[in-house]
Amino acid sequence: MINRTNIRRVFVSLLLIMMGFAYAASAQAKTPANTLVMAWAIDDMMTLDPAESFEFSTGEILGNSYQTLVTFDLNNVSDILGVIAESWVVSPDGKTFTFTLRPGLKFASGNPITAADAVYSLTRAVKLDKSPAFILTQFGLTPENVDSKIRQTGELSFELEMNKPYAPSLLLYSLTSTVGSIVDKKLVSSHEKEGDFGYNWLKTNYAGSGPFKIRDWRANEMVVLDRNDHFTGSKPAMTRAIYRHMPESSTQRLLLEKGDIDIARNLEAEQIIALERNANINIQSGVKGATYYMGLNQKNPYLSKPQVRQAIKYLVDYAAIADTIMKGKVTVHQAFLPKGMFGALDETPFSLNVDKAKKLLAEAGLSEGFDVTMDTRNDAQTMSLAQSIQQTMAMAGIKVELIPGDGQQTLTKYRARKHDIYIGRWGPDYQDPQSNADTFARNPDNSDSASAKPLAWRNAWNIPDMTALTDKAVLETDASKRQQMYLDLQRDQQKNSPFVIMFQEIEVLGSKSNVKNFIIGPSFNTNSLQFVTK
Repeated sequence: MINRTNIRRVFVSLLLIMMGFAYAASAQAKTPANTLVMAWAIDDMMTLDPAESFEFSTGEILGNSYQTLVTFDLNNVSDILGVIAESWVVSPDGKTFTFTLRPGLKFASGNPITAADAVYSLTRAVKLDKSPAFILTQFGLTPENVDSKIRQTGELSFELEMNKPYAPSLLLYSLTSTVGSIVDKKLVSSHEKEGDFGYNWLKTNYAGSGPFKIRDWRANEMVVLDRNDHFTGSKPAMTRAIYRHMPESSTQRLLLEKGDIDIARNLEAEQIIALERNANINIQSGVKGATYYMGLNQKNPYLSKPQVRQAIKYLVDYAAIADTIMKGKVTVHQAFLPKGMFGALDETPFSLNVDKAKKLLAEAGLSEGFDVTMDTRNDAQTMSLAQSIQQTMAMAGIKVELIPGDGQQTLTKYRARKHDIYIGRWGPDYQDPQSNADTFARNPDNSDSASAKPLAWRNAWNIPDMTALTDKAVLETDASKRQQMYLDLQRDQQKNSPFVIMFQEIEVLGSKSNVKNFIIGPSFNTNSLQFVTK
């Protein structure tokens, strides 16, 4: 029997070898006219299953290869648009949505998209109960009740019943997240084993309907996407897109200038400045919803002291980092809702103040400081950020040992809450303030065996009162009152939380001058390759 997986891998290997020969033969190599080649650090990828994926790079890849029921206008995020769903209505009691799907849509396999696929996809995500499942379970859906709460009512219609009358936009925004991706029930079910919903198969395979389909993924090496000829929207001009794992920004710059890649995704500040003078290179940027932060594990006896948490917030040189190490790539931001989102707090009360930090440490009985470890992703930018913080924390006697690792290593340790300090980057899963409040300000079960594991849980921060306020905010129907509740939550966080929120991301990339129409969206799954031309 022919092994199609091996054929696929051989094809990709030959493609990369051919590209390597082209590079060796010419100082100004060119990528194939029908292929978009990008260099990006994709070492955070752990799975291709939308029900489990919770990483930045995977989010972008799945955003280009799967479709959700709804999306939002990238230029006006308050405008929610149908994708697979043609329309929806809300019941008079505000608890049940009825969705009607567009007719004539197909998966990349050629199978038609029906309501059965939508019901299966959402039910599957709830029952698998992986990291992003909380986005759906916050509406009262559980593995035990989901079969009765998400109900097919016709070939192209189904109902989703919530436990409370949440603001309608909250559910719709939640369904724009990666976990809301619709998978091909027939294809995935054919690979089910022992009731696993095809989980082990979909970790490394594909069953979507987006403009591209995933041809191959090799961890810490590359991802290859092919154009989906069954896609019913505007078909991509590129027949193929290749993500090459390349964590070294200097290598990305070199290959971009030589023409071996079309887009470099991890350029450092000085490289961006240099490339701006190159007429053959375009620099593109866009403000993202992602924030950079430090998480302080409350299982550490030093970090659990309130004065220590506040002291560390005064031991980061925010301005210097934003003006040098991460120049042009971040703006100082110190609240868990990013600028541009409803309810965002735009107050920055912290700056480098060693004397104040020392006083706080003395109040905690730690005037001599203490030793602590910091887990950090080993890319150049994050390491530079970590080293800067290491130096300023040392000014107050806090000795930080850096523990670098790739994206998978650091995330796995963080999710097991075995870290002391973790430098992270977090992006909203959907364009409602509850997306970030639900992870930074809510922790319904702080036990090691908890089913929901938001960022507050990862840092062992037990906050029953704040959790209750967050739950109350999501049900507030008065917009001005709801906004004030999120502002209050963020101010409380700044005073008391184990989160040192530092910056909001500005995504910057360099591309060959002939590359047009790469879209930088506000969230990690809205960067789009669909309209790229060369």
